[in-house]
Amino acid sequence: MPRRQLHMTGAADTPLRAALHALRTELGLPDGFPADVLAEAADAARDPVVSGHEDATDLPFLTIDPPDSTDLDQAMHLERRPHGYRVHYAIADVAAFVRPGGALDTEAHHRVTTLYFPDGKVPLHPESLSEGAASLLPGETRPAVLWEIDLDAEGRTGTTRVRRALVRSRAKLDYAGVQRQIDDGTAEESLALLKDIGTLREEQEIARGGISLDVPEQEIVERDGTYGLDYRAPLPADGWNAQISLLTGMAAARLMKDSGTGILRTLPVAPDGAVARLRRSAEALHIDWPHHVPYAEVVRSLDPRKTNHAAFLQDCTTLLRGAGYTVFEHGALPTPAVHAAVADLYTHCTAPLRRLVDRYASELCVAAAADRDAPDWVLTALPALSKEMADGTRRANTVERECVDLVEAALLKDRVGTVFDAYVVDVKEQEPTTGTIHIDDPAIVARIEGGTARLPLGERLRVRLTQADPGSSKVLFAPA
Repeated sequence: MPRRQLHMTGAADTPLRAALHALRTELGLPDGFPADVLAEAADAARDPVVSGHEDATDLPFLTIDPPDSTDLDQAMHLERRPHGYRVHYAIADVAAFVRPGGALDTEAHHRVTTLYFPDGKVPLHPESLSEGAASLLPGETRPAVLWEIDLDAEGRTGTTRVRRALVRSRAKLDYAGVQRQIDDGTAEESLALLKDIGTLREEQEIARGGISLDVPEQEIVERDGTYGLDYRAPLPADGWNAQISLLTGMAAARLMKDSGTGILRTLPVAPDGAVARLRRSAEALHIDWPHHVPYAEVVRSLDPRKTNHAAFLQDCTTLLRGAGYTVFEHGALPTPAVHAAVADLYTHCTAPLRRLVDRYASELCVAAAADRDAPDWVLTALPALSKEMADGTRRANTVERECVDLVEAALLKDRVGTVFDAYVVDVKEQEPTTGTIHIDDPAIVARIEGGTARLPLGERLRVRLTQADPGSSKVLFAPA
């Protein structure tokens, strides 16, 4: 599911980078790993537990990630079958490196998830594992949890198998390169099939009522001593690749359901009030949303390269705020059990280098596929995992929100008093002089207050920047 992504380019010694470093300190985030964790990671990197792993190094896997990524969780190999397709999806086997109850495990439970900043990250595991011995780097034999999912000619799921295996990626690809190879016809068959399978899975998503949000990534660029924000709209290849991960998460959830024990990623249907607010935002951003047209159909019609569409896609992520992790045992599924955006049972299992819960989901699925009980260390940790993930997700959301505020304040700090054209996209019910505006240039969504008249929801408004303080990470506008 999407998050607000910010990526920074430019010199390492800019004031914004200094402010981002100060934010890490302010939020109490760890700076490096304790010595015992690093020592245990180094030992595990030299001697992982790989007993029982089948040899699947003959399959020519490849990875698809941003160009600068080295924490590679997933590798795939796709093939055409007589009546459909077969997806081989290898997931980094983090459990081969992390001893239950050890220093690494304890630190991972403390961190819960990798935290992303525009200029770097606070990783879940030491880099010797997450970007080294456990990462599915090209040319390296690695332990993995290997999924094998058969699809029919329409992309519907058939037989699913999952086991431990040794795999070797042949190539590290990026999204732009993948898109280029597929578009110009130079992609090898396994890669070319990504479009075929991804498109079929997108059609299956539409049929079951699911929705994927193609939220653009914003890149912070230094220009002549100031900052700018540029959008990078997702490529079709981003979406096709995401469908393989979604497919695996849905297959994993079904395995858990059948075994009677698991942890699901759940999301209740959005309340009417949240959808009504989104309709007001669409009106304000001049996005056509007829009353008879479902929300999912509107989202699929958007072009993330357009700034008003990009802003609305970002606003759509508010409907995902109720998502959580829900444990179930003894066959009693939770209520709700389904993830409303996926429109099916779903779990997180494809990013164990960056998210704690995925290691446990993999163990539950490997056990279920072998028709045996999960290890005691998994079952013992399961009851507390929902709260741990909720706390970690809140921390990640705080980092995301503070980074966005800080970047926008840095971008506007020398423009206090400047008047901008804006659209009013939300107005507080109890305080109609307070609300939210969207500015096209620069592409910013910000708070407005201080006027005497009710804000004109859905209409254009001239606004004046009254505050932009990177120290407090706050941006504030008032009617001009």
